[in-house]
Amino acid sequence: MSKPVRNPDAKPESLLATLLAGLRLGLMLLGIIGIAVHLFSDEGWLDRAMAWIFSGTWTLLAVPTAVLGAYLANRWLTAPKRGELSKRGDLPLYLMMGVGAFFLFRLLSTGGF
Repeated sequence: MSKPVRNPDAKPESLLATLLAGLRLGLMLLGIIGIAVHLFSDEGWLDRAMAWIFSGTWTLLAVPTAVLGAYLANRWLTAPKRGELSKRGDLPLYLMMGVGAFFLFRLLSTGGF
Protein backbone atom coordinates (compact mmCIF):
# COMPACT_ATOMS: atom_id res chain seq x y z
CA MET A 1 0.00 0.00 0.00
CA SER A 2 1.14 3.49 -0.73
CA LYS A 3 1.09 6.37 1.67
CA PRO A 4 -1.49 9.11 1.09
CA VAL A 5 -0.09 12.24 -0.50
CA ARG A 6 -0.12 15.18 1.86
CA ASN A 7 -0.60 18.74 0.76
CA PRO A 8 2.54 20.65 1.81
CA ASP A 9 0.69 24.00 1.59
CA ALA A 10 -2.15 22.95 3.92
CA LYS A 11 -2.25 24.91 7.18
CA PRO A 12 -4.35 24.24 10.27
CA GLU A 13 -7.35 26.39 11.04
CA SER A 14 -6.70 29.40 13.21
CA LEU A 15 -8.03 29.57 16.75
CA LEU A 16 -10.51 32.27 15.75
CA ALA A 17 -11.88 30.18 12.88
CA THR A 18 -12.28 27.20 15.21
CA LEU A 19 -14.08 29.30 17.85
CA LEU A 20 -16.41 30.80 15.23
CA ALA A 21 -17.22 27.33 13.90
CA GLY A 22 -18.02 26.22 17.46
CA LEU A 23 -20.25 29.27 17.93
CA ARG A 24 -22.10 28.50 14.68
CA LEU A 25 -22.58 24.90 15.73
CA GLY A 26 -23.77 25.93 19.20
CA LEU A 27 -26.31 28.42 17.85
CA MET A 28 -27.59 25.88 15.35
CA LEU A 29 -27.99 23.20 18.04
CA LEU A 30 -29.72 25.67 20.36
CA GLY A 31 -32.16 26.51 17.56
CA ILE A 32 -32.90 22.84 16.95
CA ILE A 33 -33.42 22.19 20.67
CA GLY A 34 -35.66 25.27 21.05
CA ILE A 35 -37.83 24.27 18.11
CA ALA A 36 -38.06 20.68 19.41
CA VAL A 37 -39.15 21.91 22.86
CA HIS A 38 -41.91 24.06 21.38
CA LEU A 39 -42.92 21.46 18.82
CA PHE A 40 -43.32 18.47 21.14
CA SER A 41 -44.45 20.07 24.41
CA ASP A 42 -48.00 19.73 25.71
CA GLU A 43 -50.22 22.16 23.81
CA GLY A 44 -47.21 22.78 21.57
CA TRP A 45 -46.97 23.74 17.94
CA LEU A 46 -47.58 20.19 16.71
CA ASP A 47 -50.83 19.85 18.68
CA ARG A 48 -52.03 23.24 17.47
CA ALA A 49 -51.12 22.50 13.86
CA MET A 50 -52.93 19.16 13.87
CA ALA A 51 -55.99 20.73 15.47
CA TRP A 52 -55.99 23.47 12.84
CA ILE A 53 -55.50 21.07 9.91
CA PHE A 54 -58.28 18.73 10.97
CA SER A 55 -60.69 21.49 12.04
CA GLY A 56 -62.19 21.83 8.56
CA THR A 57 -62.11 20.33 5.12
CA TRP A 58 -60.48 23.26 3.37
CA THR A 59 -57.49 23.18 5.70
CA LEU A 60 -56.63 19.67 4.52
CA LEU A 61 -55.40 21.38 1.35
CA ALA A 62 -52.62 22.86 3.46
CA VAL A 63 -50.89 19.46 3.70
CA PRO A 64 -50.19 18.93 -0.05
CA THR A 65 -49.43 22.64 -0.42
CA ALA A 66 -46.85 22.46 2.38
CA VAL A 67 -45.31 19.30 0.91
CA LEU A 68 -45.07 20.95 -2.53
CA GLY A 69 -43.54 24.07 -0.99
CA ALA A 70 -40.96 22.01 0.91
CA TYR A 71 -40.10 20.09 -2.28
CA LEU A 72 -39.66 23.28 -4.31
CA ALA A 73 -37.55 24.88 -1.56
CA ASN A 74 -35.35 21.78 -1.45
CA ARG A 75 -34.89 21.85 -5.23
CA TRP A 76 -34.04 25.56 -5.16
CA LEU A 77 -31.55 25.20 -2.30
CA THR A 78 -29.74 22.14 -3.65
CA ALA A 79 -29.72 22.75 -7.41
CA PRO A 80 -26.26 23.94 -8.49
CA LYS A 81 -25.85 26.77 -10.94
CA ARG A 82 -23.91 26.08 -14.11
CA GLY A 83 -20.18 26.36 -13.62
CA GLU A 84 -20.18 28.04 -10.23
CA LEU A 85 -20.60 27.16 -6.59
CA SER A 86 -23.78 28.35 -4.95
CA LYS A 87 -24.11 29.67 -1.42
CA ARG A 88 -27.86 28.98 -1.33
CA GLY A 89 -27.22 25.77 0.59
CA ASP A 90 -25.92 27.84 3.51
CA LEU A 91 -29.28 29.58 3.92
CA PRO A 92 -30.79 26.90 6.23
CA LEU A 93 -27.66 27.06 8.41
CA TYR A 94 -27.93 30.82 8.83
CA LEU A 95 -31.68 30.61 9.38
CA MET A 96 -31.21 28.04 12.14
CA MET A 97 -28.42 30.16 13.65
CA GLY A 98 -30.86 33.09 13.79
CA VAL A 99 -33.44 30.88 15.50
CA GLY A 100 -30.72 29.75 17.92
CA ALA A 101 -29.79 33.37 18.68
CA PHE A 102 -33.47 34.10 19.39
CA PHE A 103 -33.74 31.16 21.78
CA LEU A 104 -30.43 32.11 23.44
CA PHE A 105 -31.74 35.63 24.05
CA ARG A 106 -34.98 34.21 25.39
CA LEU A 107 -33.09 31.77 27.61
CA LEU A 108 -30.91 34.53 29.05
CA SER A 109 -33.73 37.05 29.49
CA THR A 110 -36.54 34.78 30.83
CA GLY A 111 -34.68 31.71 32.05
CA GLY A 112 -36.48 29.31 29.69
CA PHE A 113 -37.37 28.60 26.11
